[in-house]
Amino acid sequence: MKFLDEAKVFVKSGDGGDGCMSFRREKYIEFGGPDGGDGGRGGDVIVECADGLNTLIDFRYQQHFKAGRGNHGMGKNRTGAGGKDIVLKVPVGTQILDDDKETVLADMTSVGERIVLLKGGDGGLGNARFKSSTNQAPRKTVPGFPGEERWIWLRLKLIADAGLVGLPNAGKSTFLAACSRAKPKIAGYPFTTLHPNLGVVLVDQRSFVLADIPGLIEGASEGAGLGTRFLGHIERCRVLLHLVDGTQEDVAAAYRQVRHEMEAYGGGLADKTEILALNKCDAMSDDEVKARRKALAKAAGRKAADVMVVSGVSGEGVTEVLRALLAEIGEAKVEETKAEEAAGAQEAWRP
Repeated sequence: MKFLDEAKVFVKSGDGGDGCMSFRREKYIEFGGPDGGDGGRGGDVIVECADGLNTLIDFRYQQHFKAGRGNHGMGKNRTGAGGKDIVLKVPVGTQILDDDKETVLADMTSVGERIVLLKGGDGGLGNARFKSSTNQAPRKTVPGFPGEERWIWLRLKLIADAGLVGLPNAGKSTFLAACSRAKPKIAGYPFTTLHPNLGVVLVDQRSFVLADIPGLIEGASEGAGLGTRFLGHIERCRVLLHLVDGTQEDVAAAYRQVRHEMEAYGGGLADKTEILALNKCDAMSDDEVKARRKALAKAAGRKAADVMVVSGVSGEGVTEVLRALLAEIGEAKVEETKAEEAAGAQEAWRP
C-alpha cells in the first residue's frame, strides 16, 4: 500500500427537503384543510477515527464527499425522510485543516473518535404548519435550508513514542530494522527512505513504537529535500533519538545542521527530549570513536559519557539505547498523566 500523508478533499452536507403544500381531498370530508408535511433534514458529514488505517491513500482516488439530501414533505402530514450521513474514516493522528492549510479544525488522536464536521440543512415547513383560525387554507411553505460545503486538508501525523532523526545515510533505517521487525529499504545511497516507517520495539518485556523519517538536509525546514513534509510525523513523539554517522569527517557539523533544521521548523521539536548516539561504531577504531564522541559531546554541550555509541549492523549498544528511550518514554507518560489529572481536577472544581 502506498503511503500518503496529505490529501485535499471537498465535503458537503445534505440540503434539507422542501415543505409540501397539500390539502385533504377525501370523499365525504367537506372541509379537509391543509395537510402538507415538512421536509426531511439533510445528512451530516462525519469524520471517524478508524482502527487499522495508517495512510490517507483512500482519499487520492476520491476527493468529493457529499451527504444525502433530505426528502421533500408529502401530503397526509408525512414528513420527508432525512438524508443519509456520510462518514469519512481516517487513521489515528489525522489533523483536519481548513482550506488555508493553517487553521486546525480537529485533531483525531484516538480510535473511535467521531466529530460532526458539517451539519445538514434543516427541512422546510409544509403548509399544515401555517394553519390557524384566521387562515384555514394557507398556501405558504418554506423550502429546505442548504447544507454546508468547504474544502479541507487531511494531514496525517503518525503517533509514535520515539522518533529517529539525522542526516541521510546516518543509519536510521538499519537501526530500525535491527531493533524491530520493520523492513525499511536499506541501501548505500542517500534518501533510500522516501516515507516514514514504523516499528514496534520490544525490550525488557515492554514495547514502544519507533518512527523513522527521511533524512534531513540543509534547508529542509524551508522545503528542501523531503524534510518539511515528514517532520510533522515526529511532532507527537515523546523522545527523539538523534543518530550521527561516526564515519564522516565532521560529526559536530552534522549534529548542528540537524538541530538547526529542527529549530527552524518549530512545532516544539527542538524542545523534545533528545538522546544522542554516535552510529556505525563497527566501522571505526577505538581511537576514532573516542575522538568523535568527544567532538560530538562538545557540539551538543554535554559530557562525553552522555553520547551513546551504537551500531545497527553489529548490534553493539542497541539494547542500551532502547533502554534509554524506554526510560524517557516512561517519564514522559508519567508527566502527561499528572498534567491530565491536574486539568481534570481544575475543570471539576466549582466555587
